[in-house]
This record gives sequence, structure tokens and C-alpha cells, in this order.
Amino acid sequence: MSINSGPILPVKMDTFLSSPLVKSFMAGAFSGTCSTVLFQPLDLVKTRLQKSVNLGTNLGMVGEMRHVVQTERFIGLWNGLAPSITRTVPGIGLYFTSLHWLQSNFGSEKPKPIESVTMGASARAVAGVAVLPITVMKTRYESGDFHYRSMAQALSSTYTKEGFRALYSGLAPTLLRDVPFSGIYLMFYRKLKEASAPDGLSNSPSTLVNFTNGLMAGFLASFVTQPADVVKTNAQLYPKKFGRLSTTIMFIYNERGFYGFWRGFVPRTMRRTMMSALAWTVYEEIMRAVSIKT
Repeated sequence: MSINSGPILPVKMDTFLSSPLVKSFMAGAFSGTCSTVLFQPLDLVKTRLQKSVNLGTNLGMVGEMRHVVQTERFIGLWNGLAPSITRTVPGIGLYFTSLHWLQSNFGSEKPKPIESVTMGASARAVAGVAVLPITVMKTRYESGDFHYRSMAQALSSTYTKEGFRALYSGLAPTLLRDVPFSGIYLMFYRKLKEASAPDGLSNSPSTLVNFTNGLMAGFLASFVTQPADVVKTNAQLYPKKFGRLSTTIMFIYNERGFYGFWRGFVPRTMRRTMMSALAWTVYEEIMRAVSIKT
């Protein structure tokens, strides 16, 4: 007697796609892709401003953008977009998936600040470690110092010439930047959302209010984590030159002083703030449309 197993695969696929975790990943990946494409020029300018080899220049954000357009044409502002998207789609998707899982299993109805910080930081740590090699390639693409033909060639060339450690260069400052950022951001965002919602977190605020909350939370989190971002950029560009985290920090301080840790603050804050606000707003709207509480 034959057994008809035809419908099993479609049923399993429907079950898979209806999973809240899968929906969280897809919503996060879509929101991250939109924000990455829009704000890539700000990330590129931030990286150029933070490079330690630019010690003799002080073009500023507008001057650096003008220089890129003059030397690399207007499309040059989107250099590094491919690795940015390659990193963002799984990175933000994995972040929102991890966050949703943590909130569903360990979260409370009205989380306290320490709970929001812990969950946001934990979710970002998972995503940050998973996509760090892509982050390194993105930073190098944007710097203008490396001329890779593709992501595969970039990863292969880096591994062959510099070893496995180069793919994870800047791990410590990346986590020191992203983990606190996500924890602080989520704490401020949830508190602002609670304050602006009609009945606390039981009713979601409007799209405009969510976006405004995201902007405010993004600015505060960006301000706190700016020095770690500068250290991360230089550690990933020149791992053999700096080596240890302490060496990178001392080099930046000796060459530029305290101000060196705030290079690229304006474009980074603009990009990170607007990108986070847009990503969270799109994510919230998608999750609301599929009737999943965030």
C-alpha cells in the first residue's frame, strides 16, 4: 500500500513561515535593508573621517562627501553597500529574532530598564559575533584603501594574507560599541514608547510617534558609544598595525587627543539614529500587521 506524502512539505513550509521567530527575522531583515540603502552615504563618510591615516586632513562631513563625489562620482557614496546589505539582512534579522525569543521566554509585560538593557545587549551580542567578518569587509570597502572585486574575494584575500584573526579584528570594540548601544537604545525606546502610548505598552503609539521615539533613543545611545566606534574602525582597518585594543586607543589619543574619539560623530549619529528609528518603525508596523506583539 502506497502512502501519499505529497502535502507534508507544503504544510511544514506553511508552519515554518507562520512561526513568530521567522516573521521577526523577515521583518527585521526588510526594515534593515531599507534603512541601509538610504543611509549608506553617511556610514561611508563616517568611516573616512575616522581613518587614522587621515591625520593630516580635516575636511568635515560636507567636505568629505564633496571629496568622494569629485574623486569617485556620486555613486561612490554607496561604496560598501553590498557588504552592508550582506551584513544587515542577516544581522538585523538575527537581532530581532533573538530579541523576540528572549522577550517571549523571559520578558515581562512591563520591563524594567535593566531588563531592556540586558535583552537588547544579549540579542546584539549574538548578531554581532555572527556577522563580524562581514562587518570587517564593510569597513574596508568604505575606507577606500582596499579594492576588492567581490565579497567572496574580499573574505578569501583577507583570510589568505592576514589569517583568520583578521576576519574577527575589532571584535572587542565592536561588541563594546554595539552591545551597549542596543541595550541603551532598547531601554530608552521602550520607556519613550510606554510614555507616549495611550495605555502604556498595551496600545502601540502611531507610526510617527514610534519614529520620533526611535530618533531620540538613537541619539542618546549613539552619544554614549561613539568612542568605541572610532576604535572599532581603526582596529578593523589596520589589525597588524595596532594589534591590541589598548594600542589602538593610545594611538588615537596620542595623535588627536580626546577629540579623536569623536571623529565622525555627526554622520554616524545621523545615520545610526535615523537607521535605528526607521528599522524599528518598519519592524513594529510589520509585526503589528501580522498580529504579533513587540
